[in-house]
Amino acid sequence: MSRSVPISISAFPASRQEAIWRETLVLLSLANPQPASGVFQFGDISIKDSPSGARLALLRSSSQDFVPLARPEGALNIGFIQYGRGHVTDGGRRACEFADGDIWVGDPLENWRMHLRNDFEMLLLQVPRERILNRIGRNPHAPTTVLGESGSAAAARPAMRAFCSNFALLEDRDVMAGEAAITELVLAALLAETRHDEDSVSQVQAAHFSRVCAQIELRLGEPELAIGDIARSEGLSPRYIQKLFEAQDRAFSDYVRHRRLEHCRKDLLNPQYCDCSVAEIGFRWGFGNAAHFSRAFSSAYGISPRDLRKTSGETVETRWTRGRPLHGTGRPARSQSPAPVVTGGGDAEPARPEPEGRAPLAPGHHHLAVSRDTVHWGYLSRSIPPVLRVRSGDQVTVETLTQHAYDDYERMIRGDEGAQSVFRWTASYKAVNRRGAGPVNASIFGRGAGEGFGVHICTGPIFVHGAEPGDVLEIEILDLKPRPSANPEHRGFAFGSNAAAAWGYHHDDMLSEPKKREVVTIYRTDADGESGFAEAVYSFVWQPQTDPFGVLHEHIDYPGIPVDHGKLEERPGIMAGVRIPVRPHFGFVAVAPREAELVDSVPPGYFGGNIDNWRAGKGSSIYLPVAVPGALLSIGDPHLAQGDGEISGTALECSLTGNVRLVLHKRNETEKTYLNGLGAPLIETPTDWLLHGFSYTNYLRELGRNAQSEVFKRSSLNRALKSAFRAARKFLMERYGLDEDEAISLISVGVDFGVTQVADGNWGIHAKISKAIFEGRDAG
Repeated sequence: MSRSVPISISAFPASRQEAIWRETLVLLSLANPQPASGVFQFGDISIKDSPSGARLALLRSSSQDFVPLARPEGALNIGFIQYGRGHVTDGGRRACEFADGDIWVGDPLENWRMHLRNDFEMLLLQVPRERILNRIGRNPHAPTTVLGESGSAAAARPAMRAFCSNFALLEDRDVMAGEAAITELVLAALLAETRHDEDSVSQVQAAHFSRVCAQIELRLGEPELAIGDIARSEGLSPRYIQKLFEAQDRAFSDYVRHRRLEHCRKDLLNPQYCDCSVAEIGFRWGFGNAAHFSRAFSSAYGISPRDLRKTSGETVETRWTRGRPLHGTGRPARSQSPAPVVTGGGDAEPARPEPEGRAPLAPGHHHLAVSRDTVHWGYLSRSIPPVLRVRSGDQVTVETLTQHAYDDYERMIRGDEGAQSVFRWTASYKAVNRRGAGPVNASIFGRGAGEGFGVHICTGPIFVHGAEPGDVLEIEILDLKPRPSANPEHRGFAFGSNAAAAWGYHHDDMLSEPKKREVVTIYRTDADGESGFAEAVYSFVWQPQTDPFGVLHEHIDYPGIPVDHGKLEERPGIMAGVRIPVRPHFGFVAVAPREAELVDSVPPGYFGGNIDNWRAGKGSSIYLPVAVPGALLSIGDPHLAQGDGEISGTALECSLTGNVRLVLHKRNETEKTYLNGLGAPLIETPTDWLLHGFSYTNYLRELGRNAQSEVFKRSSLNRALKSAFRAARKFLMERYGLDEDEAISLISVGVDFGVTQVADGNWGIHAKISKAIFEGRDAG
């Protein structure tokens, strides 16, 4: 049987993490030659031993250097970089650059050295040397190299990626079969590429150049974008990037200017941006000075940007939107629309201008209005263009919508321009087509684009300048107000909805018939949010609804379905005399995860997301570990009230507008040292700390290729409690300097554990630590 050794370095206090990491590396005959720094960010190692004598390991950590330990039984190393940047040197003679998706080979007797410049995840296959060397036949050593684009290398990559993504689920037979296949493919690649070293280097450089260009495209809107910024994001040296551009007979700055001008040229001809001034378009793509933009544009195209716009006349007629076309048939993901209002962001489309038309705000204060162009519905993605760019310390007034507003159109949508632009759905037009992380063609269940694999309307994403993986973003909630009804008939009130839904914890334990019913209850509060309570208005039992595209929904299985109240029996006067204390909060606050392209918004994780902790309200701060450049913050799922557990499946879902301040805590530079290496969401209130545990903190990595469905099957409160306990223990040791025995005793006598939610697939438990416990210690 294989031996599995999982080591979570991040579970140890910071003072011991580096030592534990080094001790674990010895199991892999590896060493970190850098002197012990006393500061270790994070790390995890899992090891599986195969009956065939091979060893498979999955390593995830912050920046590292590795060298082999010289041992007679040393194994040949075959590594796959799931993500990360760096280079490997062969005895100091040459350096081979590598990045995401590359495979490298290292012989322990070749005295190689590997440098990983930033956070990484790497699959390491170690096989007895003779399995490779006996068949190379040239010399007693295997070459230390990064494989290029030979057919064998191309075939090995998906196999190693699959192992990496499904590591926790691998069994003996998987390891044995995979090790044999990968070894054969790598051997074939080595034999082919040692004859074509120069071509292999060129292929690797071409792949790196492509990644650099993609990173530039993402960040063209940053006026101060420099080669050093791209180098840090990609984990490459500035000089190496310069050489990549020199090989293309152009300079980095020329390329950036060319790409900015091309985007400006397209926007000047696009009717979507006819209301934007020439200067605004230039600013949008990183030109900080209008005169400089005009000169550069005229020089490049022989015509001024203003004259180009005039000459376009009426020759460009295409106006794009998401969803169905206003006229005609078909259901494309993008289609034509007579007059879209474009204010930024969206659903895997090019970046758009930020919202305009608002009253001037104080410097560093932004207003992010909600509209079909500033939301993404039901999913997170590291590739969604940001709708707003801010700097650390800036305030943002952010509008959010509940996905349940169509439960009562008259009270929650009618007359509200922003809500109408998001929820509008007719037989010929759907304002926001994708709703969830499923296929756009609804080929699984036929429920609608995105399949409802994720339900929350998320405002954003917001790009935070300077945010890099390993940093921590603080979202300080300064104020929260309900969104008033815009319908004159309901002036003075705000409304929300609670659904006792089929996915609720209660659903299999009903007492009265029909036992499988779903019940929606509509609540109201005062529009100013000053009363402090909400009261029920009426309820109804869900009846099958046919959406505007003709799909029948027997259950509440797709977000934003227009509810036909003519098919319902409303039950007024319920819960007479009952007042619900309101606790406005954002149920969903997330930075973009890096592990997958499209991520269902329902299960929370290390990146935040659908945490559903009512303490994330006014006066609190939410701390999230940054996983991608710019953080890409999204906010949604606004709640007026919720109890711990969210038993029925939803809270009191009510659109809210919040004022938040965003503060970036740079790794190893923040005064709040306990944030270094933060691995899960942390909430701070004026009186308490809230540490969050989930069944799977990083389910996207832990549960393999089908993680987003497996997490719904495997969640347990036992796993969530263990995760919350470990988070609380680590926090007490780092924040307050307790040793392990002191922390465990305090946890048992003074820390409250509560069920955050059992509605979101990845169940959550939080540990509440009162700050009052430490008043004497802090004073001392």
